[in-house]
Amino acid sequence: MKMQSASLLALFAALSCGAAFAQTAAQSDVQRDVDQQKRIEQGLKSGELNTKEAGRLEREQQVINRTEARDLKDGRISAGEQQQLNREKRRANQDIYRAKHNAATGNPDSASSQRLQADVGRNINQQKRIERGMQTGQMTNHEAAYAEAGQSRSAGREASAARNGRVTAGEQARIQKSESSHSRGIYRKKHNAKTK
Repeated sequence: MKMQSASLLALFAALSCGAAFAQTAAQSDVQRDVDQQKRIEQGLKSGELNTKEAGRLEREQQVINRTEARDLKDGRISAGEQQQLNREKRRANQDIYRAKHNAATGNPDSASSQRLQADVGRNINQQKRIERGMQTGQMTNHEAAYAEAGQSRSAGREASAARNGRVTAGEQARIQKSESSHSRGIYRKKHNAKTK
């Protein structure tokens, strides 16, 4: 009986550690998303990135967010999934660096750049809210998957708007409307009865 209880206790501990690792890995992934979005925003603000370049980088962020959402859907990220995410994020880091250090420049004071800066800034805030929700236990990994899917859609809309090198006021209004809906979804996920 003692042997069986010890085995059950060991199994429970292993499962708890695995869940804690999955939660920590997911939080780390979200923090890297925040960091990459900050680098894109900073590049727009400094003129190191033009709107078209930032749009391409947002398309890459869309793919990363979609991968995270898919991987977290079952509540955890496997070692293989984590390796794939790490590869995608390293590639994105390199692409951000290259885009910021090439000969192309942008005008940070243009209306188009200002619009995209605001949209990317909002992405940063949304990612931080997801990260805080995971840190505090207000969001489960499954709920974070839902939120990352929303982030993917937002990044995709920004990438589509910027692909021609300019973001119009109408495009930004549609992006902001979608972001507001996504923001309400994050709030609901953080304030429901589910916790990690």
